[in-house]
Amino acid sequence: ALGQPELSAAEFLAMVKQKMALLKMKPEFAKREVNVGFSGGEKKRGEIFQMAMLEPVLSILDETDSGLDVDALKIVADGVNSLKTPETSSIIITHYHKLLEYIVPDVVHVLKDGRIVRTGGKELADQIEAEGFEGING
Repeated sequence: ALGQPELSAAEFLAMVKQKMALLKMKPEFAKREVNVGFSGGEKKRGEIFQMAMLEPVLSILDETDSGLDVDALKIVADGVNSLKTPETSSIIITHYHKLLEYIVPDVVHVLKDGRIVRTGGKELADQIEAEGFEGING
């Protein structure tokens, strides 16, 4: 990735194995073509794996929880959490509160018609889960 030191083939393979272990991915996963014949959960896990390998300063995860069962959601969330550092940021777009049980946000923004209409902490997401969007508009 940009700004990262060049790796030898052996160093790259070691990094692949380390990141796959972090995401609890089976070694056979590395032998498959990218996203060919993958389940929804495998595709999402693959996206997080790519993020782990590239080590970006900013990640945008759009509905990472879509199509995941509870076990896969926990694994993907653990992967996202393990990549969190003071030097990196993630924008996580979700419509479901369940993901926020595993990835605790620093800030929550509510968008409506392409504009931020409310900002708060996790308590804002909790309020929306309990009361719906009407609860924050009243």
